[in-house]
Amino acid sequence: MAKFKWCVIGTGSLAKMVASQLNKSGRHEIVSCYSRRLDSATDFAKKYGGTAFDNPKSAITADGVDGVYIVTPHNAHFRYAKLALELGKPVFCEKAFTVTATETDELIALAKEKNLYLCEAMWTWFSPSANKVKEWIDTDKIGRIKNASFTYHMKTTGRNDRHTDPRRAGGALLDITIYPITYAYRLWGIPKEITASGTIVGGVDFGEEIVFKYNGFEVNISASINDFKGFEKMKIQGEYGEISALLYHCKNGVTLKQSTLKKEKFKGKGPLFNLYLDEFDAVAEDIRSGKKESSFVPLKATSDVMHILDEIRRQIGLSFDSLEY
Repeated sequence: MAKFKWCVIGTGSLAKMVASQLNKSGRHEIVSCYSRRLDSATDFAKKYGGTAFDNPKSAITADGVDGVYIVTPHNAHFRYAKLALELGKPVFCEKAFTVTATETDELIALAKEKNLYLCEAMWTWFSPSANKVKEWIDTDKIGRIKNASFTYHMKTTGRNDRHTDPRRAGGALLDITIYPITYAYRLWGIPKEITASGTIVGGVDFGEEIVFKYNGFEVNISASINDFKGFEKMKIQGEYGEISALLYHCKNGVTLKQSTLKKEKFKGKGPLFNLYLDEFDAVAEDIRSGKKESSFVPLKATSDVMHILDEIRRQIGLSFDSLEY
């Protein structure tokens, strides 16, 4: 089968990690790219292939483009996704899908109007280990859920300007807190009640403490970009067992413990860390088969999570008044 050909919008560190894996797979090819800095796009094209363009429209409409992958800072996702859809191209857009639920819902409506494929690039939906967790929950492996907790504390302040730049929607919520929120939503849906507090300095949220209430149990979420307290751990406690994982948002492994002697460890195929190929292979297959929505990530789910994020922002008093569009 011919390689699936991508236009990449955004040529930063994540784009480079993705491009390296795509090229090594032999199943994908980068044919065009765009960055606001032409020198960055040119360097990216020299290393990973394709043609660098000085405007996004030319990159999106370049010869052979099968799909557009958007991997810019959060504030630009909506703009480029909308442009790609208007130009008739399927879109695979990094998380956070947009900055607000209103933007997400507008893109979904546009994709349906144009009869085009649209999908959120989120590990939590594609990861074999996350899929296994959902299977264990759905098949009652640990019985009635008693409680669940997710921590995601990774000190990213000082590593990259975008992490604390209010003009680019920097902060914890859209960058890391979205992972446990999505994980909980995927397993149990929209919470019956949401309670959230956060630490905001200079228009940027450095962390959140969140409680989701469901029927009969709570999910506690703690996230921060300012420290490593709690690291990245997941634990789901049931009436006769528990599911746990470290680095749950990307590690391709998870443990089910039903007793001291009865333990099951799952490891997905491929590398220990489930990075990007599961996502891109699935999206390429979807688009080639004529689907307009992902087999893994329903558009309704992307919208629901964005509405949950909006509610958390409302509660913690986080606004995006300083955004650059």
